[in-house]
Amino acid sequence: MDRKFKEIALNNSDKIVHMWLEEIDSLKNGNYTSTVSGELYESTNREFVNVIFTSIKGQGSTKTLENFSEKLINLGWPLSYITDGLQVFRRVTIEYILSQSDQIDTDYISRVLTSVDFWVEPIIRQLVNEYSGSWEHIVSLQRVALQELSAPLIPVMDNITVMPLIGTIDTERAKLIMENLLEGVIKHNADVVLMDITGVPVVDTMVAHHIIQAAEAVRLIGSTCILVGIRPEIAQTIVNLGIDLGKFPTKSSLKKGFQKALEMTNRKIEDIDTKDEEIETILNSLTGE
Repeated sequence: MDRKFKEIALNNSDKIVHMWLEEIDSLKNGNYTSTVSGELYESTNREFVNVIFTSIKGQGSTKTLENFSEKLINLGWPLSYITDGLQVFRRVTIEYILSQSDQIDTDYISRVLTSVDFWVEPIIRQLVNEYSGSWEHIVSLQRVALQELSAPLIPVMDNITVMPLIGTIDTERAKLIMENLLEGVIKHNADVVLMDITGVPVVDTMVAHHIIQAAEAVRLIGSTCILVGIRPEIAQTIVNLGIDLGKFPTKSSLKKGFQKALEMTNRKIEDIDTKDEEIETILNSLTGE
């Protein structure tokens, strides 16, 4: 009997597709695809229904389902588009098959329901699994990218690097900061690291503990960590918490920290205008002017 129902569906696919497209189109307004252009929405719907019928024919492949799921993710469409679309397909297909029989009883309806479920449920499982897998992969890549950007170590001059920190520092991020610091100090041959916490909104006991650990780790490999960007409210918090930051230098701004770093590496900032005047004076004395 299942073969008979499948033949009805496949032989009348154009009619079922028309019924399906009408219902799917009515879902567009006010939900997940309300901002999608009509052309894109229509072409994606037709691709979706083609994927469904290809799978029913037994010619579907995991690659086809994977490609379609990945396309939806790239478009930014949610998983509900897949589940809603397949539920609508299930309903209109059952309605069409039942409309083709003159004699309908409970047993006939039950067989139709069982048959259509047998076609649709594997498609739901495969598409949902492929969508979820692709989504998790993309989220994983984004997480890695964000982690790389969340604690960058930037070389600004020979032997001097800066690590600007923005946002909340939790245990996982503190571990990343530590790893990036140690790897960066070795990679850039840094003698001084400026850890800028200007963009860190809250410095509590845990955050301070992580910063101290990172600075101590840098010291153990032969470099010095200067903590910069200490705002008045953060300084007050540190004092109230009784946190000892005396083991490494601290400065209120990145500019002051950079000047300190230059001193520690036997360098200093010279006033170019003054140098130009001195040179001009020397040249004038040589020329007798």
